[in-house]
Amino acid sequence: MRNVWQELSGLLLPVACAGCGRPRAELCTACRMALHGGPARRVRPSPRPPGLPAVYAAAPYENAVRAVLLAHKERGALGLAGALGRALAGCVRAGTGEPGGAGASRLAGPLLLVPVPSARSATAARGHDPVRRIAATAARELRRAGLPARVLPLLRQRRAVADQSGLGARQRRANLAGALELTAQGGRLLRDGPLRHGRVILVDDLLTTGSTLAEAARAVGEAYGAGREPSGHGACRAAVVAASPSAFEINRN
Repeated sequence: MRNVWQELSGLLLPVACAGCGRPRAELCTACRMALHGGPARRVRPSPRPPGLPAVYAAAPYENAVRAVLLAHKERGALGLAGALGRALAGCVRAGTGEPGGAGASRLAGPLLLVPVPSARSATAARGHDPVRRIAATAARELRRAGLPARVLPLLRQRRAVADQSGLGARQRRANLAGALELTAQGGRLLRDGPLRHGRVILVDDLLTTGSTLAEAARAVGEAYGAGREPSGHGACRAAVVAASPSAFEINRN
């Protein structure tokens, strides 16, 4: 019900750009370009946590991009999922080396977009699951381009974790170590089911230290056993909407 009222209020009430506050536009052209106006790029946090897969991001987490992500995630601006999903889709394409639909025939299986899960309490407090919503929009965008993508929420939290805000890279790694696991169904699908030839893409809205994605990659890797790589395509990849500005700066040096 909360989501219904949020969506209705966005239609009935005057809106302002979530990125810059400009009136009469949920997302103005300038802020839309800041979000996904350029090519997705490989990002690398420093220090790089062990086990972090290759990660691609659309934009640095600052200014308008930061405001848009927070509006969608914390203030329920659900209409922003379209723009955020398009940005994520571009990152998925960059991570798989598939710029458009022409590459679909070269895939041995579907693109499996696996969202990083939020705590149930956080999802309940927000009234929606922002990462899963963005992932669903990205999958639709990819399918329109001819790429066989689907969202699979295969991960869950094994135990509670502390609030990550204010924690450094080493503290975040310790906080998240062993915190995620595959669902029973997820393990079966990746090991023995029809999706075992798919290409796993971990997706999240934001990369800071990389600890969350590294833990998600570890959990997915457990489905394949020691010494084996997911999907027969090499290690799984990851895509995020935004990353810490320093992760982009490291790549420029």
